[in-house]
Amino acid sequence: NVDDNIEKLSDEELRLKEKYSIIMEVMPKEVTNYKLYAYVDRWIGTPYKKQTLEEKVGVDCSYFVQSLYSDVYGETFQKTPDGIFRSKSLQLFTGRTFLKEGDILFFRYDKTHPISDVGIYLHNDRILACTSSGLNIYDFNDEYFQLRYVAAGRLKPKN
Repeated sequence: NVDDNIEKLSDEELRLKEKYSIIMEVMPKEVTNYKLYAYVDRWIGTPYKKQTLEEKVGVDCSYFVQSLYSDVYGETFQKTPDGIFRSKSLQLFTGRTFLKEGDILFFRYDKTHPISDVGIYLHNDRILACTSSGLNIYDFNDEYFQLRYVAAGRLKPKN
């Protein structure tokens, strides 16, 4: 008699583990931050709408990242991409090989806004970002993101 649920996960946690391991093409054991994926799951498919944060109605990615970090990690940021980028609680880096789940990605779309948008790194080059088609999971290797990627940020460890 084998116990498939050694971790004693709830039905919802098992659903999230299965769903996101398939989407990100990773082993289920790599999906462990259930609070993150439960938060993300509610918002997937929400249309992009500037300066808005309303489930299934409209979402601005910087507003979303600010809300997600507050809810999941207990960290407060400003609601603008540049404000998040300048946060003293983030350690910034550029190397893609160092990316970990939950890292904030910073993008540049035009010369007048050096930091124009944000996204969240998940796993296996999958990112959560807003495009004209809404908040969704995209492949970070897509040329669209590669041409615009500036840096990433990770919460500094608390002392």
